[in-house]
Amino acid sequence: MKKTAIITGASGNLGCAVARKFIDEGYHVIGLVHKKSSLPESIVKDVQSVELDLRNEEICREAVDAIIQQSGTIDVAVLTAGGFAMGGIADTTTPGVHAQYQLNFETAYNIARPVFLQMLQQNKGRIFFIGSKAGHDATKAIGVTAYALAKSLLFRLAELINAEADGKNVVAAVVVPGIIDTPQNRAAMPDADFSRWVSTSQIADVICFYSSEKASPLREPVIKVYNRS
Repeated sequence: MKKTAIITGASGNLGCAVARKFIDEGYHVIGLVHKKSSLPESIVKDVQSVELDLRNEEICREAVDAIIQQSGTIDVAVLTAGGFAMGGIADTTTPGVHAQYQLNFETAYNIARPVFLQMLQQNKGRIFFIGSKAGHDATKAIGVTAYALAKSLLFRLAELINAEADGKNVVAAVVVPGIIDTPQNRAAMPDADFSRWVSTSQIADVICFYSSEKASPLREPVIKVYNRS
């Protein structure tokens, strides 16, 4: 029986690469997306897509319940959905913080919570959050206050999950990418040395490894995938 992987933000650059990697590794991949029509051609035929609003807790819980009914278990969840915003403290209002909280924390928590409860019952599973340098290190957060605050919560959530899962074969990890080599980042920084950046496929490879049996002894990992960026 195939293992099951849930990928949020599967239509994005990183989500698509992660979905493709797990498909190639033989997983049944379920992509949670805002619109099914947004799935790239490279994965659309191989992914079971579910259209939903990740900010709606009840809809997310129902979606996870349906996946459990269908698949029996959830082996991996990779929560790539999120968003970015510029602005230092002087420019960041409470609504700005709340918007980033919704995009980067609620979208993760609303899936992670029911997935985690299922993984506790089945006594196995891996949950991956996508953190950031700004969320991990305040010195990297200057000029991106709301984004950094929201991302920082993912590190605390992973710690809480691992504390509650003590003694179980359930692990939450936070992946911290460097600058990701995407068309959008190349357009924004055309003079940069792209060879120093990290590719989406490299990040996907790392996540897949941490989901494997070889990585099973690892606990509470913060995985820094920087390349030379």
